[in-house]
Amino acid sequence: MPGSGPFLHGFAVTPSGTILSIQKQPGPAALARPILNPMHIHILGICGTFMGGLAVLAKQAGHRVTGCDANVYPPMSTQLEAQGIELIEGFDPAQLALEPDLFVIGNVVSRGNPLMEAILNRNLPYVSGPQWLGEHVLRGKWTLAVAGTHGKTTTTSMLAWILEDAGYQPGFLVGGVPQNFGVSARVTESDFFVIEADEYDTAFFDKRSKFVHYRPRTAILNNLEYDHADIFPDLAAIETQFHHLVRTVPEQGRLIVNGFEDSLARVLERGCWSETEQFGLGDWRAAEPAGEAGAGARDSVTQDSFDVWFGGERQGRLSWALQGTHNRMNALAAIAAARHVGVPAPQAIDSLSRFANVKRRMEVRGVVDGITVYDDFAHHPTAIQTTLDGLRKRVGAARILAVLEPRSNTMKLGVMKAQLPASLETADLVFGYGAASGKDALGWDLAESLAPLGARAAAFSNLPELVRAVRAAARPGDHVLVMSNGGFGGVHQAAGRLCRRCFRLNGACHAAIPARFPLVAAVLQGAPGPGAHA
Repeated sequence: MPGSGPFLHGFAVTPSGTILSIQKQPGPAALARPILNPMHIHILGICGTFMGGLAVLAKQAGHRVTGCDANVYPPMSTQLEAQGIELIEGFDPAQLALEPDLFVIGNVVSRGNPLMEAILNRNLPYVSGPQWLGEHVLRGKWTLAVAGTHGKTTTTSMLAWILEDAGYQPGFLVGGVPQNFGVSARVTESDFFVIEADEYDTAFFDKRSKFVHYRPRTAILNNLEYDHADIFPDLAAIETQFHHLVRTVPEQGRLIVNGFEDSLARVLERGCWSETEQFGLGDWRAAEPAGEAGAGARDSVTQDSFDVWFGGERQGRLSWALQGTHNRMNALAAIAAARHVGVPAPQAIDSLSRFANVKRRMEVRGVVDGITVYDDFAHHPTAIQTTLDGLRKRVGAARILAVLEPRSNTMKLGVMKAQLPASLETADLVFGYGAASGKDALGWDLAESLAPLGARAAAFSNLPELVRAVRAAARPGDHVLVMSNGGFGGVHQAAGRLCRRCFRLNGACHAAIPARFPLVAAVLQGAPGPGAHA
């Protein structure tokens, strides 16, 4: 084996932490190492994205997994039950009769929860989800963590795909479904694990960010701005949490840092003990292909191309279907992180040319009567703007109808309502939806916030009225971009067959849109134009 660095579970590293060689993992990627001490864990809050992924990992690793949540519904309930995981509706203290070895607590659980109170009163063992993951899945592995306000899911998926395509067969946990894999989480025999590193708090008894439990050897700091106004008073508080993450990266580890972000520069100024590489500015850069001018070179209407440079040397040209400067930055970060574990940049670039993106990230849900409908997770003003900018580059002068539900905790608090008009400026028409009551109700006037956009924006508190308005406005050649981090009203209502006719998508005929996308389905159901019914 070349080099004189230490071996760490099947790979050789230099003293600076860069991999020299890999002992490829045998066997199917879906199989994990047999565990020596399987346990029964009972997960409180199992239907959340993170906790549901954790449940799948635990089950694949050989543990017995049961769980409960306030709302046990598809699609998460279906996915978990397909894994053989028993689900219980609600938090009845009678669940103590299951007698698990350990209760794993999601951050949706708070004091006053009847099952949690019973666990505390009986002095039964419990732990947070991130801590359990760190101790039982990530320990002993080379963890590659992707942190940042935006782009975590996409960049994590890119990095996992690069390693998969290189033969590393990594385990991963992603806050979405990478279309190259079709699942959001898996455990493998590989020594490498790629994880989306969330800055939201761990549990009611541990207010540190989740990512402090992951102990990464390679960490991407993708970007950092104010978010999560429900738990962080200001940006400085989030910077403190990011510095906690920096403190956990070993000296032989590496930080891959967005060079454009002043906030991340402040984080590193507090202290950094690991090697760093910058992307965007500094070490890694994206540039227009030589000899081609313009804001973005394309091989076709849907293809974007750019050159990747590292240390002043061109590494290759990436041509892919993703759009936008933000995705170029995501790609640079993923390529840089993969290089830290031994994947040459040209090979990573080639892998990304086959990257199929993530569900609900500019996902084309259907085309009806010449109208293309996209589904996207954007909910923060910065993400809304970058998503719209990317679509504008793709469609040129065609009309964009932006349909937005500002339902994240930060948006519901109104902290960023003043930023909405500027973020939506690229759209030709804007349709905003804010629930009038219930847990997703806005605490501010959406119509007032959209007023600077004038007659091209309208606000609705009634979903059928919004659908009728979108249908009446849409015409052949339009692009309808639906943006929400939820299901846009009635996500979990069993609506049966929502799409009454086939539509064409990538040459295949699809008969229905899943019920968890009611607005997307409703827009696609009927022909556009006045008189359409919701």
